[in-house]
Order: sequence, then C-alpha cells, then structure tokens
Amino acid sequence: MNGPPPPNPWGDRRRRRVGLLGGSFNPAHAGHRHISLLALARLRLDEVWWMVSPQNPLKPVVGMAPFARRVDLAMRVARHPRIRVTGIEAALGTRFTADTVSVLRRRFPRVRFVWLMGDDNLLQIPRWERWLSIFRSVPVAVFARGSYSLKVLSGLAARRFSHRRAQPRAAGTIAERVPPAWVYLPLRRHAASATEIRRRMAAEKQRSTPFNG
Repeated sequence: MNGPPPPNPWGDRRRRRVGLLGGSFNPAHAGHRHISLLALARLRLDEVWWMVSPQNPLKPVVGMAPFARRVDLAMRVARHPRIRVTGIEAALGTRFTADTVSVLRRRFPRVRFVWLMGDDNLLQIPRWERWLSIFRSVPVAVFARGSYSLKVLSGLAARRFSHRRAQPRAAGTIAERVPPAWVYLPLRRHAASATEIRRRMAAEKQRSTPFNG
C-alpha cells in the first residue's frame, strides 16, 4: 500500500485538523495532489483525506471505473505521508456528502474537519442533497481551478454565505472557525483534469484497436 493507512471508519478521539476532499477520482491525478498540498500548507491541516465515492449521485455510471481500481490508483497518485486515501463512504453506507460529514463528525468528535472543493463545485453545490447543512456543519475551503471567479462568487452558494466568507490571509484559521465559514483561495491552476485524462485514454485505446472493416 502506498502512503498512510486509511482512517478507521469507526472513528477515534485524536485531535487534529483534517481536510476532506471527496469525489469520484475517475481517475485521481496530479491536480488532486496539488490542491491537497496547498490545503495542508495554506489551511495548516494535519492531514487530507481523499474520500473516493463509490458512485457520485450527480455523475453517470457509464464511464465510471470500478471502485477498487479508483481507490488503488488514488493511492498511487497521492504519495504523501499526510494524504490518506479512503473508500470510507462505502464502509459508512452513506451516499450524500451531507450524511458522510454528519457521521464523520460523530465518530471523530475531536477532529476539526474542513471540506475542500474546487470552485466549479461551489457553483453546482446547490444541486447537492441538503447542501446548506454541509456549510452549517463544517468550514469549507474553495480552490480556484478555472478563470471564472466572478461567476463563481456571484453564484447562489457564495451569495448565501457571503457574510461568513473569510479573507485568504486568514485561511490558516478556517479549521477553527464556527461554521458556516468558508474561504476562497485564488491560486495557480493545475493543468490536470480528470475529464481530459479520460478523453486521452479513450483516444489512445481507439488508436490501438485494430480496424475490422
């Protein structure tokens, strides 16, 4: 196994600051690692957990690699002693982020969790199940992944919690803030994209397939 072991789904009582990076990781790539390293440094986190989702409710099943394969690749990509790769949602039996966060807070009562996401997800989070409860349960750190910050910051979620937004210079305190609390970090964008990786892999597979005509 690469990297540290996954967290115990039954929880523990250790005190630490943990960033939660959820998603399909289909596939995991250097961009996920880039955001995680920035989160460790800028948010003063002790660990980042990559929570590989068995199946994102908002994404199609078609084209989704098997769960075990996605977890295994994520472990290979993470390669860091403070990044833990886990399929904990499968163990918890949770399907929606709001439920996952709720269970984690109960089972890890001394952990200060921070939800990590790209700014594209800040735009679409109002489509998530009980999205308001996520903001009210844990602090949120949003990382700029594109060039459309004005659109992101004028979206529903950003406007709804505009009065609880911390300045980037205070990012290191976000884990200790009482939610709702969030910070938007306009950082250098990483070129890696899961969509582009899948497109390239499909193209390479098509080129390697003999033509039977």
